Amino acid sequence: MIATIVEFEEMWTQESNETRKILAELTDRSLAQAVTKDHRTLGRLAWHITTSVGEMMNRTGLQVSGPPDDSPVPATAAAIRAGYDEAAHSLLAEMKAKWKDASLQVEDEMYGQRWKRALTLAILIAHQTHHRGQMTVLMRQAGLKVPGVYGPSKEEWAAMGAPPPEV
Repeated sequence: MIATIVEFEEMWTQESNETRKILAELTDRSLAQAVTKDHRTLGRLAWHITTSVGEMMNRTGLQVSGPPDDSPVPATAAAIRAGYDEAAHSLLAEMKAKWKDASLQVEDEMYGQRWKRALTLAILIAHQTHHRGQMTVLMRQAGLKVPGVYGPSKEEWAAMGAPPPEV
């Protein structure tokens, strides 16, 4: 569990940088990639991660700037990256300005339940990680390079001169 603002800041910095690595590989054309026509596209997933930062954290009383949750998916990967950067940076600035470590124990109404803010932060990170994983599958299908996040990707193994893990 997240016990301090500094602890979250370290985790968020690491995790948002990993998300930026994924977003950096998206192309405008790849945004339409979907597993099937009735599933979220790569662009929709990227935008969902982006808009969820403010949507979730504004429920805690913060005023995170960035794209509203109901805004349409942009047509460009650059616009998604810009929106994510704004939201990710704004979250830290808002939290550092308005919360103390004790604020992490405050409970807020979250989707019909009461969550401590420390739990909300942990879920925000897990939610982002979950959707990044979905995105990597669609990135492979779209022919994009998949960067390693918690270890080398197949391409990164090859660049290191090592055989990729067995399939």
